[in-house]
Amino acid sequence: MNYGMTELDWTGVARELGPRFAQRAPQHDADDSFVAENSIELKERRVFSAGVPVELGGGGATHSELCAMLRTLGRHCGSTALALAMHTHLVAAAVWCYRQGQPTRALLERIASEQLVLVSTGASDWLDSTGRAEAVEGGYRVTARKAFDSGSPAGDLLITSAPLDDRYAGSRVLHFAVPLTAPGVTRCGKWRALGMRGSYPNDVLLEDVFVPEAAISLRRMRGAWHPFFNLNVIVALPLVMSAYLGVAEAACSLCLQCLHRKREDTQAYYIVGEMENSLVTAQMAVDGMVDACADYSFTPDVQTANAVLIRKTIAARALVASVKKGLQAVSGGGLSCDLGLERYLRDLHGAQLQPLQEKRQLRFAGRMALGLATND
Repeated sequence: MNYGMTELDWTGVARELGPRFAQRAPQHDADDSFVAENSIELKERRVFSAGVPVELGGGGATHSELCAMLRTLGRHCGSTALALAMHTHLVAAAVWCYRQGQPTRALLERIASEQLVLVSTGASDWLDSTGRAEAVEGGYRVTARKAFDSGSPAGDLLITSAPLDDRYAGSRVLHFAVPLTAPGVTRCGKWRALGMRGSYPNDVLLEDVFVPEAAISLRRMRGAWHPFFNLNVIVALPLVMSAYLGVAEAACSLCLQCLHRKREDTQAYYIVGEMENSLVTAQMAVDGMVDACADYSFTPDVQTANAVLIRKTIAARALVASVKKGLQAVSGGGLSCDLGLERYLRDLHGAQLQPLQEKRQLRFAGRMALGLATND
């Protein structure tokens, strides 16, 4: 991949911040705490608006440059990279819409001027969404508990949805943004998990929250594939998987450092070769996803979304496999928490849970290949 360069080298910013983030990563993993200091530093360096066009006050980074930045951050702190990816993919989708003449200019200008942090609930909501919306005068009242909201402790704006039962139009899903400081919005729960502990995607509770009619950005049929998901998949998954790829690259590099003294162990050659093959497979798959987005020049059709989803499954499987092989080569010492290899492996398991999960993706691709309608 030839990742380009804007006036500001955002990958260089990630390389500069990364070592400090890496020093903090073990403690955040150990005590299940949010990467708050890292978030502050990212805001000070205006990283949250890196992808906003220059004419709107942002950093002007291309989509591929954002992927490269997240990949670099992932090598230092997977939780920071993942939380940032969840914000960045929302920004990137808004940039694509802005380029198509859609009304996202005001949001992008606010992100640039205020360094707003966006929090997504899309992966857990997916086609059906969760909670309920009720029509009231001037808008809707929403009650829901939204899970897996990465970066929510530092978030400003929740980008979410809720189902609405309409006796005339049927069951619909409303998409909207709501401030995390709005009446009735509560960040709750303590995030404790296998991996990516510092990303802290705790729950957000919406209790009778008023959403004005003007805040509704999309209405769609509940449970049905909508063109919105083509856009979301093509823009978001390369960014998210770039963060995971950085984690795997750091893990494999650590394995090679540990194995330096075992270079004469002929049994290790084969295992290390398998590690390398798996890592390169993941790199090719993620690069293919970035190419599919083509710096926002893509057409948001289901064929391109399918191609990205296929590569996501290949990448997720290969990322985990590469570090498992590395751990096998390092042997018993790799299990030590002090080394950090087991943390990388735990973090990478999250890649398999990003939508679409493997079995659903296989079904999706199979139906596409047979000319059947998508309904996942």
